Amino acid sequence: METILFLAHTEEDGSLAKSALETLSAAVDLKNKLTGSKLAVGVIGASASAAINTVGECKADKFFEVSGPDFGQSRYSSDAAAIEAIARAAGATVILYAATSRFNRVVPGVVQRLGGRIDTRINGVLVTAGVIQIQRWYYRQRMMATLSRTARPWFLAVETGIFQPFNIGKGNVSIQKIDIKLGDSLKRTKVIGLKAPSTDAQTIRPDAKLLFVAGAGWTKKQSDGQVHTQDAAKLILEFLERTSASLGSSKSLVDLSGEGQSVFSFMSHLNQVGQTGSTPRHAKGLSTCCHGEEPHAVGWRFINERRAVNLDPNCGWAQGKTDVLYVADAFQVIAKVNELLA
Repeated sequence: METILFLAHTEEDGSLAKSALETLSAAVDLKNKLTGSKLAVGVIGASASAAINTVGECKADKFFEVSGPDFGQSRYSSDAAAIEAIARAAGATVILYAATSRFNRVVPGVVQRLGGRIDTRINGVLVTAGVIQIQRWYYRQRMMATLSRTARPWFLAVETGIFQPFNIGKGNVSIQKIDIKLGDSLKRTKVIGLKAPSTDAQTIRPDAKLLFVAGAGWTKKQSDGQVHTQDAAKLILEFLERTSASLGSSKSLVDLSGEGQSVFSFMSHLNQVGQTGSTPRHAKGLSTCCHGEEPHAVGWRFINERRAVNLDPNCGWAQGKTDVLYVADAFQVIAKVNELLA
């Protein structure tokens, strides 16, 4: 009999992130499909009780909390101790958690402490003949594998955008609080502040409905024989600001910096999709000045509606990789779109 544990941490405001609620839906669905299984919920945070009560409708058998000032911020030593304590208290055999930066850096160490196994980038959880199976992509999202394990405990890092978020509400459930005493040696790391780009400079927005992908064509010579990188940057940033879209990039564009060519100061390899294995999951995608090589198209695998702007009617995007291809000058198109949005 499996004991499924949904593991999460609270956000700064004490709530559960969308990615966590998606993972909870996966855990509830797995419990419903697996006869005789039990579901437990474990949350870590400065104050986790309120967050746990919002998901009381998941009808978990047990709810666990590790809370206090020492657990409000991300820190390996305290988070590892909390996760280990919850997993042991729950007697968990299968642990599902959202693949956040906070948990990704801690959970592998906990797996070693518990003598378990871990799989990452989970895109599906199935039950076949009473056996839990997972699905994940390999080789830069070109191959999808379905696999299972007999080793327990089994930790599963669930990718965001796969499951529908669990509907939160108001409740009052019985919560078992786990007290952990941290010695000074486990509290040497302290968060003294956060550095983040201003809102208008932020270009990576995972929850945006639209992904705007820029290709190297923006930095090439235009019809007048001149390069207009500054004009391109202004158009792109204005478009992002007015649409709240997320910015993606082709590999060829982010690589230009290594070739000594003019690049966009607001773009880095973190924006790259395609050959890095990055698979954005925005509802819509708009590609501009991209030649549409196959690896880049693979990066768009999970986008529902794909459109592109390119002067070349025979570009790669016209060969079945996009739903709509606009044969036009991207500078003129985006300038007109910005004008209409204004």
